Amino acid sequence: MNRKRIAVLTSGGDCSGMNATVRAVVRAGLAEGVEVVGILKGYRGLIDGHYEILGTRSVSNMLQRGGTFLQSARCRQMMDEAGQHLAAENLRGLGVDGLVVIGGDGSLRGALALQHLGIRVIGIPASIDNDIPFTDMSLGVDTALNNIIHAVDCLKDTASSHDRTFVVETMGRNCGYLAVMASIASGAEYALIPEVPYAIDDICKNLRRRFEEGRSNSIIMVAEGAGKAQEIADSIKDSIGFETRVMILGHYQRGGSPSAFDRTLAARFGVAAVDALLANDGGKMVGLSYASIKLTNLEQVIHAGRRPIDAVVLKLAATLGI
Repeated sequence: MNRKRIAVLTSGGDCSGMNATVRAVVRAGLAEGVEVVGILKGYRGLIDGHYEILGTRSVSNMLQRGGTFLQSARCRQMMDEAGQHLAAENLRGLGVDGLVVIGGDGSLRGALALQHLGIRVIGIPASIDNDIPFTDMSLGVDTALNNIIHAVDCLKDTASSHDRTFVVETMGRNCGYLAVMASIASGAEYALIPEVPYAIDDICKNLRRRFEEGRSNSIIMVAEGAGKAQEIADSIKDSIGFETRVMILGHYQRGGSPSAFDRTLAARFGVAAVDALLANDGGKMVGLSYASIKLTNLEQVIHAGRRPIDAVVLKLAATLGI
């Protein structure tokens, strides 16, 4: 009897928890007597035929590491049918019975394309923007939030020492989840996000009023899709003369050792993905729903579009004066 074989790849932007998820896939597979193939550099490696057999030593000491040891890369070939067919044929050539894809929206679209070509695929949502539907939290979000909060806590020390306003830019081209949640958790004065219109003149008036009340420093969080941090800082300085500084957190948010939440979420996602494949399931994404793991059809995930910020979160921010 031939030994079953599954493959796993990480694709798109990296995030903390990817390594922990690959570890969970490998250990869950081996526990069931399944051989696990690691595809290197995402879909590009799948098309180019770059892979390695993963064992317990391959994932040893990976739980606490950020990023992805399998690496990731952009792959335009997976956007056309020829590339998708080549990827599917390569998987068949490897004798793979199923594939686990860890990544964001584009990665899940690639997973769905492979499913349509007869490859059983389970997707795992990994996006620090937390904009993937049918999961309350995506992999890496909690760690990114903790990274932002640590940076803002440090900034508040120097802001209060020099009566400064800091404009802090977070990731979030189309989704302001990180900015608004970090603002709530760090006590920032404003969260500027793509989902909610704002007027810089009103912000300046409120900052001046705060100054007159004796509050001479402030933190303004801005999601990258809501405006350019430097332009916002310049507008504040030109309008009310405050000493204003900018911090663009950039890729700092993606890295670092995953939080306890992301490590346990990774374990749950990875094991659930392997269980689904061994049950001959496919074409689905694992997600977190009210503390339980739930499978949702990839077609449904892709067609649902981006996950909106919960109205309860926006109301909470407004109530707190953010």
